[in-house]
Amino acid sequence: MAYQNLLIVIAFVLLYSLFSKRIEKTVFSGPFLALFVGLIFGPAMLNVIDIKIDSEDYRIIAELALALVLFSDASKTNLTVLKKNAAIPIRLLLIGLPLTILLGMLGGFFLFKDFSWIELGILATMLAPTDAALGKAVVTNPAVPSKIREALNVESGLNDGISVPVLFLFIALFDSISSGGLDSFYGIKLLFQEIGIGLLVGLSVTYVVAKLANYANKNAWISESWQQVVLIALALTCFIVAQISGGSGFIACFAGGFLFGTLHTKFTKKIELFESLESAGDSMSLITWILFSTFLGIVIPQFTWEIVLYALLSLTVIRMLPVMLSLAKTDLSTKESLFIGWFGPRGLATIVFAIIVLDVDSPNIEVILLTTMCTVLFSVVLHGFTAIPFIKRLR
Repeated sequence: MAYQNLLIVIAFVLLYSLFSKRIEKTVFSGPFLALFVGLIFGPAMLNVIDIKIDSEDYRIIAELALALVLFSDASKTNLTVLKKNAAIPIRLLLIGLPLTILLGMLGGFFLFKDFSWIELGILATMLAPTDAALGKAVVTNPAVPSKIREALNVESGLNDGISVPVLFLFIALFDSISSGGLDSFYGIKLLFQEIGIGLLVGLSVTYVVAKLANYANKNAWISESWQQVVLIALALTCFIVAQISGGSGFIACFAGGFLFGTLHTKFTKKIELFESLESAGDSMSLITWILFSTFLGIVIPQFTWEIVLYALLSLTVIRMLPVMLSLAKTDLSTKESLFIGWFGPRGLATIVFAIIVLDVDSPNIEVILLTTMCTVLFSVVLHGFTAIPFIKRLR
């Protein structure tokens, strides 16, 4: 039975890779097809896939997939374009992200009457970060203006890492209030620790490895068969070392990828490393989506009208209004600001956050998880189907 499950998953990845270039020209994204396959063959319908995996194992798979995607996207960042338009991602992160969390809490206040303000904060933070993998159709399309692509790429690369300590803060506040104690400095300490250590690990590990790789390549110490492994191992090293050190592995991966992509050593110029890294990240992402869909098929009947409405609001008003406000008085047109606001897909980071909050002893934890799963489902479908048409309208 285990081999049958594995065969279906691997067969899907194989078939998708064979027709990937053709599929990318359609409205059917990889995550959408993965969800479709998982729903059809999963317990909700044919019940052919019956994967027995605990939450911790699934969390590791999702985290590593996201780590590879973040490192890959950051390594391809156009530094020249980013320097000219750095104000856009800075506004999105420092203004748009906090406003999104606050507006998400406000929207939840009207729909989920039994939630405390801390539970609303947990839900809003889980749905605040955007997904680099789901946004790939936009950030890699040359038809989209480069300043928009770089802004969305940097935003999705950093907002999940920034959201991690905020989520842990809300969880700590909930646990503290439940136990009768509260540390007011915990959140500030955690925020600087996650971001600071993440940046330090990502930059230092990448710098050392890049110099070693360049020296080893110059002296012909690296065999051809192992050259493609370098970036994959580096990305995973950045993530794991940062997590062990108490920092954000996601920030470490994005910072490390950005540094590696800007070093321009002979090593990075000689071989096509970035393609192998991107392929590994995409493959793990597809596996993550199939696993997610097997859970999704079981819980869809439990979606209430409040959950559905909040999910739609999260993808529209709660996301787009803060983006429009944060980008006011920039050189972006209204159409471009709306485009950035709409393409804030929710995916791997939200799934990881959902696994993190499983242990929160809240009476409303089931509703929180169902809402996040509903939002991710809508995001995969809506953002996938609108990517190509909206890019054409933007032009």
